Amino acid sequence: MPQKAVKLLPKQLKILQTMGDQIRLARLRRNFSVELIAQRSGVSRTTIWAIEKGSPSVSMGAYAAVLHAINGLDKDLLKVAQEDELGHFLQDAKLDQRKRASRK
Repeated sequence: MPQKAVKLLPKQLKILQTMGDQIRLARLRRNFSVELIAQRSGVSRTTIWAIEKGSPSVSMGAYAAVLHAINGLDKDLLKVAQEDELGHFLQDAKLDQRKRASRK
C-alpha cells in the first residue's frame, strides 16, 4: 500500500523549518559535525540535512533520534501538548456534570 503524502499548511511548514533551524543551531553550538550526529543517532547524513531543513517527510522517530544525539534534547518532546488549555477545559466541562452513585 503506497504511503499518502502529508499535506501541510504554510504555517505548519514554517514551524518545521524553524524547528530544523533550531536543531541545526543546537548542533553547531556544540561543535558537532553532521557525521557525528549521524553515527550517534543511527540515521544518514542526508536525513539529518533534511531534518535541519524542516522536511515534513522525515519521521518523528528520526527527529527524536537526532535530538537525543545532541545531548538528550529529546526530553523536550514531552512538552508537546502539555499545556493543552482547550483539552483541559473540555475535560473539566464533562466533570462538572453530576452523576448519581450506583445503588448497592
